[in-house]
This record gives sequence, C-alpha cells and structure tokens, in this order.
Amino acid sequence: MSSSKLDAKIPEGTLEQKWTKYRSTVHLVNPANKRSLEVIIVGSGLAGASAAASLAEMGYKVKVFCFQDSPRRAHSIAAQGGINAAKNYQNDGDSVYRLFYDTIKGGDYRAREANVHRLSEVSGNIIDQCVAQGVPFAREYGGLLSNRSFGGTQVQRTFYAAGQTGQQLLLGAYSALQRQVGMGAVKLYARHEMLDVVVIDGKARGIIARDLISGKLERHFGHAVLLATGGYGNVFYLSTNAMGSNVTAAWKAHKKGAFFGNPCYTQIHPTCIPVSGDHQSKLTLMSESLRNDGRIWVPKKAGDNRKPTDIPEDERDYYLERRYPAFGNLVPRDVASRAAKERCDAGFGVGSSKLAVYLDFGANMMRYGQIEANKQSLHNPSQEKIRELGRDVVKEKYGNLFDMYKQITGEDPYEVPMRIYPAVHYTMGGLWVDYNLMTTVPGMYALGEANFSDHGANRLGASALMQGLADGYFVIPYTIGDYLSEEIRTKAIPLDHEAFVKAEADVQERINKLMNIKGTKSVDHFHKALGKIMWDKCGMARNAEGLKSAISEIQKLREEFWKDVRVPGEANEFNLELEKAGRVADFIELGELMCKDALNRNESCGGHFREEYQTEEGEAMRDDDNYAYVAAWEMKEVGNWELHKEELKYENIKIAQRSYK
Repeated sequence: MSSSKLDAKIPEGTLEQKWTKYRSTVHLVNPANKRSLEVIIVGSGLAGASAAASLAEMGYKVKVFCFQDSPRRAHSIAAQGGINAAKNYQNDGDSVYRLFYDTIKGGDYRAREANVHRLSEVSGNIIDQCVAQGVPFAREYGGLLSNRSFGGTQVQRTFYAAGQTGQQLLLGAYSALQRQVGMGAVKLYARHEMLDVVVIDGKARGIIARDLISGKLERHFGHAVLLATGGYGNVFYLSTNAMGSNVTAAWKAHKKGAFFGNPCYTQIHPTCIPVSGDHQSKLTLMSESLRNDGRIWVPKKAGDNRKPTDIPEDERDYYLERRYPAFGNLVPRDVASRAAKERCDAGFGVGSSKLAVYLDFGANMMRYGQIEANKQSLHNPSQEKIRELGRDVVKEKYGNLFDMYKQITGEDPYEVPMRIYPAVHYTMGGLWVDYNLMTTVPGMYALGEANFSDHGANRLGASALMQGLADGYFVIPYTIGDYLSEEIRTKAIPLDHEAFVKAEADVQERINKLMNIKGTKSVDHFHKALGKIMWDKCGMARNAEGLKSAISEIQKLREEFWKDVRVPGEANEFNLELEKAGRVADFIELGELMCKDALNRNESCGGHFREEYQTEEGEAMRDDDNYAYVAAWEMKEVGNWELHKEELKYENIKIAQRSYK
C-alpha cells in the first residue's frame, strides 16, 4: 500500500528499543562543525522555542522567525489544562506503554506506532526539564507534583499549572531561548513572516521573509529549515485559535514539494463557549480539565426553557455518563463533541441558540466542600457553608477559567452551570514527516502541530504540549544531526543565488497581484464565506454530497477572491489586511484539499465523521481493510493533487473498535 515516494525511516528493532538504538547509532556533528552550520526555525511556540534553545545550546547557529512582536505571544500560551507524562505519580497503573496505547486508541488507530511510543518514552523527561526551568506546576500537600485526569484515559497523568499551563511552559522555553539570544547564539526576527521556502538542488536552503513593519522582503540562508508554525484551524474562520494562527508557512512548503498528511483530520473541542452572533471573530475554549469536576447534561424534556437551577436532578440527562459509563464525562474529545451535537440536533439544546449543553460544577462543589468541612472538623455545617468551602477549592483549581467565562458571558459559573458547545480547536493533519521529523523535501522539518505525526485522527487532551516540547527538546536535537552530518562541507550559499532571486520575485509578484486587484469585498468577507462552507460541509460531520458541493463552492470562491478582494493601504508598510489576504488565499486552497481528503476517506475515524459510515449507536465506523494509511498529498498545481499512501502497521497492539463504555 505504501507509496515509493514515502519512506518513514522507522528504525529496526522492537518498539521499546527503536528510539534507544537510534540515539546510539545516529550520525553526529562534532562541536567545531556545529559552529559553521546554520539552522532556520520558523515559529516560536513550544516546539520552535524549545528547538531553538536546544540547537543553539548544542552549538548550531540559529535564526528564529515569528510574526508576533515577541515569541511570548505564540499561540502555545492558550493551552490551559495540562501536559501528559507517564510518571505514574498517582500509582494508579500508568506506564509508558499505557500512554502509548491510550494515544493510539484515542487517535482511532490512525497514528504511526513508532512515533507515538517515542513520544511516550520522552514524556517524563519533559516534566523534569520544565521543573528545572522553574515552571510552577501544581503540587500536592506534601510537595510532589500534582496530576489530574483528561479525556480518553483512566489514569491521572496530566501535569498542570492552574488553568494556564501553556503559558507557563512557554515562559520556560522562552527563557531558554532568550538566554541563547543574549549569548549571541540565536538571532531573533520578530514581526517577520515566512512567505516562501528556497529549494536548491532539491534541498531546503533558506526562506523568503517579509518584515511586517516595513514591508521589505528579506532572504535568509540555512543549512536546514524547521517549521514549527502550528495548526490550520482558522480555515474555519471561527475557531479557538488565535486570530493570527495560519497555514501559510506550511502551505508554502507544500507548494515546494512537501507532502501534506491527513488534512481532513480536524479536532472539534467539546468545551467551548457557544457562538453568540455574527459579530464574533474567534471562539473561546474552556479547558478540558473542567470535565474533571464538571458534569455535562441537558434537560430530559426537549425544548425545556427553565433556568438550569430550576430543573430538578431527576429531570436532567447526564448523557455522557449514561452512554459511556466507564469513562463518563472524560471520554475523548471527538466522542464528547458528537454526543453534544446529537443532543442539540434532537432538540435538547439549551440557551437562546439551543446549540449548547450545560457543564455543571454544583455536585462536585458540594463534594469538595464536605471534604473541607471534615478536614476542619466542622460538625453539621450548613449547605451554604459546605458550598462556600467547595467553591474555594474549585476556585483554586480553575479560578482563572471561571473568571474568563464570567467576563465573556456575564454569567457566574459558581452560581449557574456553564453553557458549552463544540468548536474547531486542533488540527491533527499537517506536513507529512518521517521518523526524523523531516518532510519529503530534504532539509525541511516540521515540528509540533505543523506536522501530522503523533495523534492520528483525534488528539487526546494535554498531548499537544507534550508533542511540541518532545519534538523541540528531545527529538530534533538528535534527528537533525543525522542530516547535517552530511552538510558540513556545504558553505553558506550567497543570497544572490538565482534560487533566492526567483523565490523573492515570486513572492513580490503575488503581493503585487493582491494589491492591484482593488476589488469591492474585504478579506474578512472571503474568510467568513470559506469558514461557513467548511463548518457546514467539512466540520463535525461530513457526507459525500456535502463535500462535493463544498469543493465546487470553494473553487468558485477562490476565483472570486482573485477578482474582487480589496486590500487597502500599501505593500511597503505595516499592512494587516495584506497579511490577512495572503493567509486567506492559502486557506482557500487548503480548504479544497481538506474536502478532497475527507471525500476520499470512505470511513469514519476520530475527528473525521462521515455520516454514511457509522454504527447503529451513532459511533464512528472505521474501515481498516481499506483506509489504515496516512494520506499524503502531493501538489501538482493549485487544485490538482496526487495521493500517496503510507501504510500503518500495528505490530504491538490489537486494533479494535474504540469503546469507552
């Protein structure tokens, strides 16, 4: 089944020994030679910052590019709930193998075994690294690091720092990065956006970047180019991603020969604040960690408009606990999302839009309060006192999340249940990479959410931070040496080389084209139109008819965009609309590929739910005989792709229908 153009380069040996053996036999670069090798890193989130700090510490010359004004603004800060690691601090049966198995199963058996096991192996090292950096993880009474549960697991392996884990982890990586900047080992280019990759003799040799303040185009050489640019969820317009998050760097790499893996795999997160109107430009995520102590329910009677506090316990349907008793509210995200949609579609939704369900902390607030009362030897405390004590416990664990919810909705979640509904969050698809994290273009790597590698068709909560830091701190420092050991004789290529000249000219031509259309419709008009097509026809549920219609509509939208978009201002200045125009143009092309990939995959798995392929109970129905592969798409020209397949072999686990009952 595997294409001859795809070589995953998975090491020989047993699963448990692959990474150990690889590290012991991989080619190395001696310290003196590292000083003459230049590495470009695009993106400064957890994957990019950790890779840059690590490679600079090793002696490489590193350049880091980010479009924000500071690496600290990377979207990694938005991750709230935690980071997984198989340390078994709770003595509840966790292990490297169990983390590996949960991740493979959570991804609906569509991830590569070797990569996932390596991720599980290095997970413990990440926690040690971050503690050494001073990341303020939550701790138990005795001083040991605390853990909480996340969806898709029956153990507590998620390390956290209140509801701001991503921010704290990024501060650790940022500090390590800034140390190298201060020492002169890293040159940081903030407010720069990569607009093309320079490929010379088949190898990635640099990038073209635009200084977003002056509008000037710049050429930068590198012996290798690392893309750590995050995901493409904003193709849907409304998502939990920062508004600047985009696919442009990865898409430019795709157009220069890097295959795109599993583009249709999009994660819908079940605990987001519902859409409130057409005025919104983004959605807000409520951390999955809230499902530890929040119970999800809807009224048992369709169309029940009573206040949630007026609906008695026996008239509430705790549907996740009813349908999935073994995991309850902690089923994986794709399962929880589809279950919420099913209840709302059936008429049981709440709120003014009826597209929401309740996330209720009342029961656990009382449970915590009773525990605190016992600790304080309070005899026969009132219900109000118990609730007050429980509220303090919940506030300590989730206070900033509760405050954020109140600021956005005007409702106090300590007094009334939160209203939540699924929304676009993470993208499991991305640039296809081999075991070394190298794309199909030699010398070009993709790290973190920018690659497809570790999550299959659905990502378990708290695994994004794990993958980003694993790739940056513990994987790429080994794997890039294998490639660069063959490049020590390659001198820096002059920036007036014809490949650099042509790449810059192509970028300038595209900018000129966007500026000269002078149409009648704004960039946001086209982005919203694309987002509606994608959400309606390639969102939480898809079907063949809708996908075919979406492809046709997106093609027409692309044609209209290039005829009628209006980009105000000038090219040689700070111009946010020009930035957005380039990104939306890429999203439109990506959207077509996502729909083609979804149409081609005649099965349901994880976040890819084809309505034609479901069980009698409404669960995803995989087709392992025909679709147990990674779809890697090669672009021939815009709108024309060739599919390559990487067969997925499971030699260490038994493939089974996912069950969380």
